[in-house]
Amino acid sequence: MEGIAKETWLHRVNPSIKLLLSLGVLISLLFIHNLNVMLLLTIVIIICFAFGTGVSRKIALLFFLPFFLLFCSSVLTMALYGKGSTFWWEWGIFRVSEESFYRGVHLGFRALTFGLIGLIFVCTTHPVRLFYSLMQQLRFPPKFAYSFMASIRLLPIIWDEFQTIRMAHQVRGFSPGKGWKGFKSKLSAYAVPLLAQSIRRAYRIAVAMEAKRFKGNQKRTYYYQLSIGKWDFLFLLFLLGITGIVWIGSEWIQLLPNQDVRLV
Repeated sequence: MEGIAKETWLHRVNPSIKLLLSLGVLISLLFIHNLNVMLLLTIVIIICFAFGTGVSRKIALLFFLPFFLLFCSSVLTMALYGKGSTFWWEWGIFRVSEESFYRGVHLGFRALTFGLIGLIFVCTTHPVRLFYSLMQQLRFPPKFAYSFMASIRLLPIIWDEFQTIRMAHQVRGFSPGKGWKGFKSKLSAYAVPLLAQSIRRAYRIAVAMEAKRFKGNQKRTYYYQLSIGKWDFLFLLFLLGITGIVWIGSEWIQLLPNQDVRLV
């Protein structure tokens, strides 16, 4: 998210540590069945996303909107088609019960929290630092890491080439027509040159790596040296603090029925 987010203290956390701890949080969410705990955790994650990523309000709202729609769809789907014994409303095939509604709310909070945790990681992690950290801290094979980094670097170039081809077709008055034949004509007009350019570029990268004696199976020196420091321990304490606040707050704040809501 370079160029979109301002740097915050979360950007200084080691990407591997951040990845492992974030995965741990995501896995722990699967074992939370209390509505109030899930509600408070979602509120805390929203606050962290709004004030901890450095993203502007406009961009944050743009990122948040799809996950909010996912929350609404999860609630509606589970509420309208879920099972329950205490019916609130019924019309045709749609039946809203107390049990199905609260299961839908729980599922919506879980989906929203999953998405926001992923967004926080993406907005506060530079791809190059992530792969360097994977190689140095988690012993990820360099040949795979550098391949991923090269692929990420090529995406903007491919997009620029697509724009160039599109403008060239517009200048020449290219008209693919409609229907299946038009789709095939447009696909060949864009896909073939993009694929050819990508093959040439990949071959040049492979030749360059071969010329520099890159084999990917030996010890290497790195331009970026990443290590585990105080920001990583601060991030761990931050997650533990959130956990304590959520569990203690759920005992004092009862915004939803204090019951276990299991999806199965």
